[in-house]
Parts: sequence; C-alpha cells; structure tokens
Amino acid sequence: MTASALPGFAPGRTLRPSAKVLPEHARNHNRALVLQTLYRTGRQSRADIARETGLTRVTVSDLVNDLIAENLIIEMGPREDARPGKPATILDIDRTAFQIVGIDLSEHALFTGAVLDLDGTILSRAEVALAGSTGEDAVAKVIALTDTLISATTAPILGIGIGSPGVVDLGGVVLSAPNLGWKNLDLRSRLAERFGHPIVVANDANAAALAEHSFGGADGDLMVVKVGHGVGAGLLLGGSPLFGSRFAAGEIGHVVVGTDGGALCVCGKRGCLETWLSTPNLELAIGLGRASGTHTDRVLTEAGQRLGIALAPIVGALNLPEIVLSGPTELLDGTLIAATVETLRSRTMAEFHGDLTLRMTTLGQDIVLRGAAVMVLSGQLGVS
Repeated sequence: MTASALPGFAPGRTLRPSAKVLPEHARNHNRALVLQTLYRTGRQSRADIARETGLTRVTVSDLVNDLIAENLIIEMGPREDARPGKPATILDIDRTAFQIVGIDLSEHALFTGAVLDLDGTILSRAEVALAGSTGEDAVAKVIALTDTLISATTAPILGIGIGSPGVVDLGGVVLSAPNLGWKNLDLRSRLAERFGHPIVVANDANAAALAEHSFGGADGDLMVVKVGHGVGAGLLLGGSPLFGSRFAAGEIGHVVVGTDGGALCVCGKRGCLETWLSTPNLELAIGLGRASGTHTDRVLTEAGQRLGIALAPIVGALNLPEIVLSGPTELLDGTLIAATVETLRSRTMAEFHGDLTLRMTTLGQDIVLRGAAVMVLSGQLGVS
C-alpha cells in the first residue's frame, strides 16, 4: 500500500462508492468498491462480492489478490454451510492490520487525540493542555501530541487525520483560525514532512459531519453544529461534503445574529454567533449571570435563540431533515436546544420544515476524533 499524502476531499465526491465507472477510472474505483462492501457488510466470499458490486468474478479475484498482498483483506477460511460443491472461502477486511491517528483541535482548553482501529474504535488516548497557546506555540503542541500518539500505535499507521477549527482548504492549509492565531498555515505539509505518514487536515465541523455519516446513524442530508473553542458547522448533501467556493461553507460562528450589537468577537465584528454560543463565552456569560442574580436558563435560552436565528435561513434554503449539535452536553442539551427549536419553528414554514430533527450527537466528545478516522479511511481506502 502506498503512503502518499492525502490531498483532501475533491468537491462533489461521494464518500461511499456504489456503482461501476468508466474503464479509465475503473481500477481504483472498483478497488474501493470491494473494500467498501466488506467494510460495511463484513465477511463475504468472492462470489458474494461480485454479486453485491456487479463486478465480474475475474475482476473481483484480481482485486482481492492485490488487497491480500497489501494486508488489507484476509481469508477467514471456508464457509460453513450445506451447499453442494467446494465451500467458498470467506474474506474480510483485516481490521487489526492498520491503525489511524485522529486529532481534535477544536476545544478551547485541550488538544485531544486518539489511536483508532479501522472500525473507528478508540484504542488509546492522549491530550495536551492548550493553556492559551496560539500561533507557533499551538503548532508545537500539535506536533508534540502527534508524536505521543504515533508512539502509542501498535500496528502500521494508515494515516493521520486532524480536525481544526477555522477555514481549511482541500490541501490541508488552515486559511484562517482566529482563536488559534493561524492564518495560511500549511499544517498538512508541516506534519507530513516531519512524520512521513499520510496526513489529512480538515475543518473540525466537517470532520464531525463525516463521523455522523459513518458512525452516527445519519442516513440523509445533514448539518452538524460544532460548539467548542468557536462555533462551526459541517454539511453533507447527497452524501458529499459541502465546502463552498472558498472552503468556508458552514462558518456560521462569524455570522452576526440580530441587529442589537453584542460582544466584540475575535474576528473584529460585534454580535457574532460565536460570542453567544462558543463554550468559553457561554461559560463566561453563565458565571457573570450567577454573580448578578441572572438564572442560567436565561443565558442558555438567549444563546439558543441566537442559534435558531442563524440556522433558520439555512434550513429554509436547503430543506434539511436533520441538524446535530456537538459540544458540552450540560450546556447544549435541554434549555438551549428547546429555545433553538422554538426559534426555528417561528422562522420557517412548518409545511416544509415541521419534521426537522434537532438533536445532540450520539458520538459524544469523540465525534471529531472519529471523523478524523473517516477522513483517513476515505482518502486511503475509499471507504466510510
């Protein structure tokens, strides 16, 4: 298996291959199709794979032989059944042959990371305190965390996936991450040069959306709102990530909500959604409210209303069936979600958006780490 650097997701690319393509593009696509079939359905014979994918048995056998040589597929032995003739040999992805390093840079106090297997199961964890670090100091902490995680792996590394706040292009350059003081930082190249492994860097909310798509049970168009050091959103439409013309799709944290001013945002504007909803700003508002006798629910209700104001035109434009919130459950679940739903209902047409689901993620605080694993799986193997 080659260890070429990952260039990121191509615009319009679907995560899960599902059909044959033209001959000039066929081999890589069909290779991913075989891997995807085994990744999602588990143990199958060569004939089963041929039926499932529509590929010929000769093509499947050829691809399987190559994938066995790359240690990606293993033979599990003969099928145990009563069918006449020689029992078919059962195949599966070797889910222990490689490991993935996932890193989440979205929290305001910590950078976190994990070693994961090919099923997205977390095998070990590490973290480093951010302690207000920005610029090159923050980059140094990413490097140190990556070093620690690589040392914790117990199998060859398939790749390293990183979810970063801010605007990140498809080549892994962090174009802007105000909270970390990063501008035009080629994080992917920096890490690839240092560690020599395939690296993919993407926006943390986009990574979270991929995790919901692959591991969270989402089966349609989806928006994930990630609340942490800042506020961002990831969108999947028709099975494809939406990046935008300048890679800033979903950057709702720096949209001004309302016309009544508000606190000064790190981006220079006043009243951005992030000033109401980011974890540090919410915690600060709750603390100040308690000191002045303001009930916590009032602070959470206003933050939820501001989120609803930001989301309503998006829901109206895209007719989304589901929005998932990711962040501190104790802050987001309950009062804040209820206020968001009420605001959305009052600002959109019930005829088209009345069945919208707004919920917390089931993946907890690991959503970006598992999304980082999806990015590596998709980039290296074509599976999710």
